[in-house]
Amino acid sequence: MLWKTRLALLLFYCGGSCSWAREDRQQQQKNSASTGAPARADTHRAHAAEVLDFGYVPSVVYETHAYYEPGPIGLLFHMVHALLYAVQPNPFPKDLIVKLLQQNMGGIKPEELQKPENVVLTLQAIYYEIGFIVLAVLGFLFLILMPLVGFFFCMCRCCENCGGEMHQRHRKNADCQRGFYTASLIASSIFITAGVLVAYTANHNITTQIKSTRRLVSTNIRDLKSFANYTPAQIDYLTAQYTTAKNKVLSDLDNIGPLLGGRIHNQLEKEVVPALDNALRMTGVKVESAIKAMRETKEALENVSTSLETLQDGTGKLQRSLQAERSSLSNTLNDPACSNGDVAHTCSTIRGTLSQLAISANFNGLPDVSPQLANLETVMKTDLSYIVQKGYSAFNDTPLMVREQTKGVVSRVKALLDKSGAEIIGFTKMFPVEPALENFTKFLSDGQKNIEAYYPQIDQLDFYRWIGCVVVCCMVVLILAFNILGLMCGSCGYDKNATPTTRGCMSNTGGNLLMAGVGFSFIFSWVLMGIVVTSFVAGGNTEKLVCEPLANRQLFKVIDTPFLVHPAKKNFLPGLLFQDPNLDLTLGSLYRDCYENNGIYAALKLENKFNFVKFINATAYNPELASILERVNVDLQGVTLLEQEGKDNLINFANTGLGEINYPGYLTEVNKGVTVVDLLSFANELEAQADNLPRGALGNALKGHASSIRQIHKEQVLPMEQAMSSLSQSITLLQTTSRELPTKVTNVLSAIDAAEYLIANNASQVVKQETGKYVRNLVSYFRQYTNWAQNSLMLEVAQCKPISNIIDSLEIIGCSFIIDSVNTFWFGLGGCCLFLIPSIIMSVKLAKFYRRMDTEDVFDDYPSYDTMTRYPRASAPPRQPDW
Repeated sequence: MLWKTRLALLLFYCGGSCSWAREDRQQQQKNSASTGAPARADTHRAHAAEVLDFGYVPSVVYETHAYYEPGPIGLLFHMVHALLYAVQPNPFPKDLIVKLLQQNMGGIKPEELQKPENVVLTLQAIYYEIGFIVLAVLGFLFLILMPLVGFFFCMCRCCENCGGEMHQRHRKNADCQRGFYTASLIASSIFITAGVLVAYTANHNITTQIKSTRRLVSTNIRDLKSFANYTPAQIDYLTAQYTTAKNKVLSDLDNIGPLLGGRIHNQLEKEVVPALDNALRMTGVKVESAIKAMRETKEALENVSTSLETLQDGTGKLQRSLQAERSSLSNTLNDPACSNGDVAHTCSTIRGTLSQLAISANFNGLPDVSPQLANLETVMKTDLSYIVQKGYSAFNDTPLMVREQTKGVVSRVKALLDKSGAEIIGFTKMFPVEPALENFTKFLSDGQKNIEAYYPQIDQLDFYRWIGCVVVCCMVVLILAFNILGLMCGSCGYDKNATPTTRGCMSNTGGNLLMAGVGFSFIFSWVLMGIVVTSFVAGGNTEKLVCEPLANRQLFKVIDTPFLVHPAKKNFLPGLLFQDPNLDLTLGSLYRDCYENNGIYAALKLENKFNFVKFINATAYNPELASILERVNVDLQGVTLLEQEGKDNLINFANTGLGEINYPGYLTEVNKGVTVVDLLSFANELEAQADNLPRGALGNALKGHASSIRQIHKEQVLPMEQAMSSLSQSITLLQTTSRELPTKVTNVLSAIDAAEYLIANNASQVVKQETGKYVRNLVSYFRQYTNWAQNSLMLEVAQCKPISNIIDSLEIIGCSFIIDSVNTFWFGLGGCCLFLIPSIIMSVKLAKFYRRMDTEDVFDDYPSYDTMTRYPRASAPPRQPDW
């Protein structure tokens, strides 16, 4: 019971609860199934928790390789298995064995044998064993009859019957008979030789494999020691990895600003940033270009003011220049030369165009834009860009705000995690694991010493067994020796020309040796058959009822049958280990899990007894921690996107008076030309008319006036045209801005108010949602740890391969090493016994041809008789002086 106590204590240290983990996994699957696929994909992309790397549990490599390859002798094993299958082809009688065990568990009483159900079970058992029963009966008959037959055969020969008469009748086919008997005896001897070799090989194989058991015992014990020695380190590694999850949680808590605040900022950004962009969107430009729009408006107003001043000054100067040029040209046309016939018409035509030398647009009556420019300069003294950037900064500082507001929560969570880590480590230190494992290792060492102390006795007993089997084989070898010597002496000493009474000494010795072999066959055959029947019944049934079902695991089904041991105890293994027979733990499941090298935690279903994982989960993520994390709250009431000063600035910008400018008046004057007529055209026409006049002072004077007009156009008209073009562009820009500005400013202010209302009143849902995701990520780290701990407990911690190796080693030693060899031994020895019968018959028959007879058949030669009517008569051999 001491080993069971130590084993239970060791398993307690490895215990946990995988049932809780399975339920949790099923619940997660249900929750994930109820969520839409797009939502899952989006959440995974945006807020997927980092996968933690907990490393690998320190592993142990076990030495035992529970596998046996018999080698060449395996062919004999297969032959024996085939014979046993022919003898017993029925499948393993699981139900029959269970019923027999259940009915006879309390002991068999004689009066209960007559019950119908027991009779039926007996008949079923006989039917299953019918092959063994028939062969055992035949062997028993052989065992009984061979000595009797040998006795009566001996008595019969002593009375000169049964071939005992030293007289051989003459037959024509004597040589053919002798050859047949010789060949038959040789064939029988060959089969007997093969049988004895098989028996000796099996006998020697047992001795060889018993020595191999020491290696299996040694490696299995070393594996158990490794199992015990590595388990504490594996448990320490398992609990130490809580630090990995804890450090990750602490890291996320230290970075709660960028993580949680950043997520809140990113979600609100989808609605707040468009509002901020709209706040500075003017004339189609983006938010960041708002100040540029104000500067362009100011530049446009300045251009209007400058251009208007330039045009007003230029208009007066141009008017004076044109008036002077018109007066001078009029005086020239009053020259007496213009009174001549053809010249008078040209001068009259030119005089009619003098009124065209006048200005067309009058800019003196247009109002000044100085008030609007002054208002805009006042508005631009306020740095709207800085005010808007302050709004951006207030919103972008959400992570910092979150960190400051959750500082108290973070400190409390850190303290609680430190406490939980100490509790987990303290839990593993509560129990004396190392002393218990030291005791377990010492128990294994003492057990190994005790086993090794029996090795000399085992070797001695095996030596006696080997000697006994060799003696049995020597019985057969002795018979074979007489047969072989008899054949050799008889065949070598046989003389065809010698009569039965004159046969030589060697031939006679061969016949005597053959009869000696017959005698020893009768003496030893029943002993040999007794050994064969005993080992056949024992070894054959062990192979069919133990080894084969153990190899295909059918035997576990019998052992694991519910209520087999006791009507009130469902399973015997958990009742033996945990005093809880109702626990769903079977030897078959234990072997299966250990064969796959799973942990002892999963193999022994320790989740039903020791809830280690549940303890870790409850400690790592307890209700207090959940309560603290659920109280995480972020208040964004202090976020102001645009201060009142910025709003007033936008309103003032809209009220700078751009709409009061007389845009039609400006555009009307701008669309007029600077002069009534194009001065260049007028000058060219004037010069052309002067060329048509006769050469003289008048023509030259007119060309001089044309040159003066060109000079006025170049120096005064062209600058005014440029000023008018600039004025037209600026007025158009201001007119467009004045129409759209009030509406845009109103929309911007409305969007800002809506964004601030969104942050102040509707952000709680975003905060709650993102906080929930953040908390779930923190929880997922603990979930990863508990899942990893559960999987490690089930698969990597305290891997129980040594337990299945022990069962497999017992199967190899008991079945492959011993039972297969025992079965092979009786297989070879049984063949010898069977072929002893034809060997006896052939030896008796053949000895008649080799032994020297006392009398023989003599024929009288009468001429009147032919060979068909001659009658033999007995005659003694002639006397020889040297006999």
